[in-house]
Amino acid sequence: MNRGDTYLIKPGSQKFRFLELIGICGEFPASQTGRLFSSPSYAEKVITELKAEKLIRTHYKDRLRGYRLTRKAKDMLLSCHPERFQYFLTGNTETNMIRSEPFRRVRLHQKAQTYLTLSHAGIPFYPDEKPDIFSRTDNPDSVNQRSLPLFYSSREIKELGEITTKIKNSRSMGILLAPQCVFALYNTGNGILKWEYKTEVRLNAFLQYYLQDHPYPGRPQIRAVMLGDNMETAFKLMTSTGGYRRSLFMLDTSFEHFHFLPNNPEGEALLRLLTDPKRMAQLDRLLLSDQGSPRSEFPVEHDAVLADGTPTLLAYDFDMQRINRFNTGLNVYGICGNLICFDFQLPVLKEYLSANIQFSCIDLQKFKRGFFHEP
Repeated sequence: MNRGDTYLIKPGSQKFRFLELIGICGEFPASQTGRLFSSPSYAEKVITELKAEKLIRTHYKDRLRGYRLTRKAKDMLLSCHPERFQYFLTGNTETNMIRSEPFRRVRLHQKAQTYLTLSHAGIPFYPDEKPDIFSRTDNPDSVNQRSLPLFYSSREIKELGEITTKIKNSRSMGILLAPQCVFALYNTGNGILKWEYKTEVRLNAFLQYYLQDHPYPGRPQIRAVMLGDNMETAFKLMTSTGGYRRSLFMLDTSFEHFHFLPNNPEGEALLRLLTDPKRMAQLDRLLLSDQGSPRSEFPVEHDAVLADGTPTLLAYDFDMQRINRFNTGLNVYGICGNLICFDFQLPVLKEYLSANIQFSCIDLQKFKRGFFHEP
């Protein structure tokens, strides 16, 4: 590539951003272009132009359609941002030398979904945008509370070498360092993720050990976030018993807190909230301002009580573990409950919950206008 071709696509443009996302995930699913471009017609225009410029090509096999970079596009990205793409676009890496097996390609498509959700939530994930805390030479102190949230992929974690051997089979996409805790991120798509309980327990323990003191005082709290195509997927997860061989996801004790977020604008807003503890505390105060404090003697997990003694659970963060414990406790003790959630979560919760529960809904659009100052 000659010097004149280096900036064939202007860095920072939507076209360039699309190429960057393909570069970091290996193959971008055609089904996700609607989340990246403003309209289907604009998406079609950009893709047609990039194909004409011989920068991307379509790969369709096993009913999976995706976009891959050409050699010309890889050279352009490496020339513009070598520190960003050297790791992804050189050598025998899964994003450079893509295997043809459907499950490998699905994994790449799910990575693209995850990166899109992180991007729309304003969370950095490119290697050059953050300190390399999983390098043996970098200082973990370079990450501080002011720089969070930050996302690190599972590949970055495994750069540590032998000490990650016991977690190499984890299904995690990576970890999200938030100001108040660490989230292990998973993406189940529209089905139920394969799951190995012992491996995920080891991941939990490893993160507590490796990230202790930096940037968190003492051992950090490790939570999990499951991303999925839509809220209907959450119902599948919460009712899963692990399948015939118990090899699929089910709610277990690998993580005490396990949140669910859809890979769509609703999930992106929720992710922004989950990584902003100050806004969460503000919202909690607002929602519980007319309720009494939790009662320690109460047999059901709860966040407040109504005037008549009914326990209230804040479920807008869609912590599947807490929702399940609340439902079970109400059923065991034969009492009524009050649950607060976002409007887009309500249908699934009504379908899943079997206890006698009254619901209070938060209008997501009003919330975004009031807390995120969106029009």
